[in-house]
Amino acid sequence: MKLHQLKVEYDAEQDRLIMLVATSEAMELRLALTRRFVKLLWPLLVKLAEETSPRIRTQANPEARKALLGLEHEHAVSKADFSKPYDAGESSRPLGDAPLLLARIQTGHDRNGQPVVALHPAEGQGITLSFDSVLLHSVCRLLQAAVKKSDWDMELKLPGTEGAEPGERPARTLN
Repeated sequence: MKLHQLKVEYDAEQDRLIMLVATSEAMELRLALTRRFVKLLWPLLVKLAEETSPRIRTQANPEARKALLGLEHEHAVSKADFSKPYDAGESSRPLGDAPLLLARIQTGHDRNGQPVVALHPAEGQGITLSFDSVLLHSVCRLLQAAVKKSDWDMELKLPGTEGAEPGERPARTLN
């Protein structure tokens, strides 16, 4: 199965994020992410983003790692196409019409070293997504935007992308 389009939106009635995954094989998977699940998923996505980049992985300085992650995030997101509206068309839904409530996460890398995230309900079949850098950072951006629209009182921050608070000077490393 190859990913065609992805959409993440906040459903206020259910107080969940709904992730819609359309494949190039005309299938749509609907996934429901609770606040608790997003809090577990976010640090894993950030860790995968750091591990995927050799430039970040080999950097010893934590401040430089953050800055590089921010740069790589902006570079990857600039390559993504957010302009096309989500269109599942006449897709079949192999996991059912109702969004699948996710409860378990597994992360790792495939044989090519690409990040892999397995998202599963408490019982039954889930979905495994293999990411390249652009897709991984795009999912991060979509999650950030959806959480911002929720009333969850949480902010998903990617190290190196957040600005300093007004009046606060960022710490610097002097050589």
